[in-house]
Amino acid sequence: MAEQSPAEAPPVEIPDRLPLLPIRDIVMFPYMVLPLFVGRDMSIKAIEAALAGNRIIMLAAQRSLEVENPTPQDIHTVGTVGMVMRMLKLPDDRIKILVQGLTKARIEAFVQTEPHFEVCIETITETKSQTASLEGEALLRTVKEQLERLVSLGKILMPDVMVVIESLQEPGRLADMAVSNLGLKVESTQEILEMEDPVARLRRVSELIAGEIEVLSMQQKIQAEAKGEMDKTQREYFLREQLKAIQKELGELDERAEEVAEFRKAVKEAKMPEKVLKETEKQLKRLEKMHPDTAEAATVRTYLEWMVELPWSKKTKDNLDIKAAAKVLDEDHYDLEKVKERILEYLAVRKMKEKMKGPILCFVGPPGVGKTSLGKSIARALGREFVRISLGGIRDEAEIRGHRRTYVGALPGRIIQGLKQAGSNNPVFMMDEVDKVGADFRGDPSAALLEVLDPEQNHAFSDHYLGVPFDLSDLMFITTANLKDPILSALRDRMEIIEIPGYSQEEKLGIARRFLIPRQLDEHGITDKHVKFTEPTIQRIISEYTREAGVRNLEREIANVMRKVVKKIAEGEDGVYTITPALIPKYLGVPRYENESEEKKDLIGVTKGLAWTESGGDIIHIEATLMKGKGVLTLTGHLGDVMKESAHAALSYIRSRDRRLKINPDMFAQHDVHIHVPAGAIPKDGPSAGITMATALASAFTNTPVRHDIAMTGEVTLRGRVLQIGGLKEKILAAKRAGLSTVILPQRNQKDQADIPKHLLKGMSFVFADTMDDVLKAALRPAPGGHHTDTTKRVKPLKPAMKFKRATGKHPVPIALPPL
Repeated sequence: MAEQSPAEAPPVEIPDRLPLLPIRDIVMFPYMVLPLFVGRDMSIKAIEAALAGNRIIMLAAQRSLEVENPTPQDIHTVGTVGMVMRMLKLPDDRIKILVQGLTKARIEAFVQTEPHFEVCIETITETKSQTASLEGEALLRTVKEQLERLVSLGKILMPDVMVVIESLQEPGRLADMAVSNLGLKVESTQEILEMEDPVARLRRVSELIAGEIEVLSMQQKIQAEAKGEMDKTQREYFLREQLKAIQKELGELDERAEEVAEFRKAVKEAKMPEKVLKETEKQLKRLEKMHPDTAEAATVRTYLEWMVELPWSKKTKDNLDIKAAAKVLDEDHYDLEKVKERILEYLAVRKMKEKMKGPILCFVGPPGVGKTSLGKSIARALGREFVRISLGGIRDEAEIRGHRRTYVGALPGRIIQGLKQAGSNNPVFMMDEVDKVGADFRGDPSAALLEVLDPEQNHAFSDHYLGVPFDLSDLMFITTANLKDPILSALRDRMEIIEIPGYSQEEKLGIARRFLIPRQLDEHGITDKHVKFTEPTIQRIISEYTREAGVRNLEREIANVMRKVVKKIAEGEDGVYTITPALIPKYLGVPRYENESEEKKDLIGVTKGLAWTESGGDIIHIEATLMKGKGVLTLTGHLGDVMKESAHAALSYIRSRDRRLKINPDMFAQHDVHIHVPAGAIPKDGPSAGITMATALASAFTNTPVRHDIAMTGEVTLRGRVLQIGGLKEKILAAKRAGLSTVILPQRNQKDQADIPKHLLKGMSFVFADTMDDVLKAALRPAPGGHHTDTTKRVKPLKPAMKFKRATGKHPVPIALPPL
């Protein structure tokens, strides 16, 4: 705003009837020059009427800013007569005018309301004040000092305005000038305009300025106090206090109310179940009554954030196209037909029935066979989100059920955390290493999983932190384990066990060509135009550089070869590198493993057994030898208790069948027996080596060699019965890998042959034995010409006389066999 001195203002004759311009959000004072933007049609017509005459117009403030089309009752009666100095039409049809205030006036009557207001006015002559009076002089100085104080406290006033104010000596002019630059509300400013006594007006202005000084002083005080206490940790507190003080002075919505309003909106959008909604609203009311800086408020706030962010009603749509799902599973994994069939069956049932309980599968198999990656593939085939948590080494029950909110730093369990991460309430949820969960004083996490993995209970799973039930029935749970035995029996009963055995050499070859080599090419930044692997090369890597059920080490060895090729390419040796079997030692060094069936001749007392390990099947050699002694049985090779018992049972069986096997009974008392299982540093246990030990003992006692191309597995009883064993596919894989053509198996395992892929059975023959007689008949082979083929000390053959005496029952003295 600017002011003209009376000397500069030319004398103007003001008519009694003028067009009226209602103005909003501002009050016009005499001697002030103001720019105004006019957009209302009636206001534009009033300006045009003024410009058509002597350019003089009456300006009066509206009582309310919201009224768009005011009536006479909406306009203050006291205003200012002004002269339109300039007028400019804007592109948006508005008009910008520059108006100079001339004198105060009072509206006596409205003589016209259409198309614009026209009023009869009476000018107000200001009462002459005694500027020399003591009160007037004091007020002049006080107001000027107050204005300077305002500027020092941060109030923004233009420098030229302050210069004009310093020069003013009339109370009325000073009051008008000060109040028009303070930015007060229209009501307060209009009150000053309507006061005729200059001294009283200046006194009222002084009171208004004093109020502004108090507000600014309070603001400075808050700033000063906050600054005095502020350090690095208090900066955030200072800003919050300052913001609250400003909001309080301005009467705006405070921070707590805004936060509660945001939570209410989020609760509404979350679409919680009724019971959950009731608890959430209860906690929200508690937060509303708390001071925002208390520790309890922070706990409640965190709880509410978890409640509104959980996917109570968010669900992804299942992809029920069975053919497309089968294609995805085949793209991601080689073989594993049983698992793929189970997933497609689930999709088929889901297609027929929309609401069904999610399956709880447990993939059991050795490391590296693709259990975890299979979970990702299932999620991709279903079109669901995938969440994976590792349970290996977990010993705290709270990891599953969550901590109660009374503890500092409490959080929900991993199930609820995974759901928040997924953003939907029906993801594929994979729990890795469920067989490696521990238990201690903090509880048993396996027992906590009983509720999670039970379809009859998990529709109302209660996490300790949430305190309300969450429906887990739509989740598809998949767990993985290397072994079934360590899993809690009650937990194992709740899951559908799907065993994923190790891969054969043919399967590893297919996986390497379809998945491993393309992936490693991509990770090393090269293509098949740089390096090529022949099929025999991959087979040599599989047989001579890896010994595993899965394919992790195979991938490492392939990557090892590629790194060396990449190094050569980086050094500038371009070209296609075709990796042949002969080049493999150059890249990977000498072979780490040799064919387990390197023995190509029949030996006495040496048999090949089939064993199951965590990493798949394996071949074990069992050696038995006789020495002069007193019938002592020695067992070596780091054997477990069960395997030692199998050795005693095997020896007892051989002793009981001495007549049938044509063994001199005196041999048991006159010879010590030593059974050894090589690789003594590796612990060995289990009953399935029973027939292998019995065959080795029978071979040693009868001096009959054992076929070198045969392997066997099975438990033996004292009566010579061959009992059923487990891990059949892994053991057959081990025999095939070792190049053995014949395998002796228990008769009761014949039914399990149907579960073994046809390509594994190709080129192999099986002998299904019901008794040890069947085993010995298939395994023992008399040496040509009766010559001993073993390198160990030959056992002296039985004398014909002894045979005769034994056969005729005329043995002169009973044989006392020493106990073992």
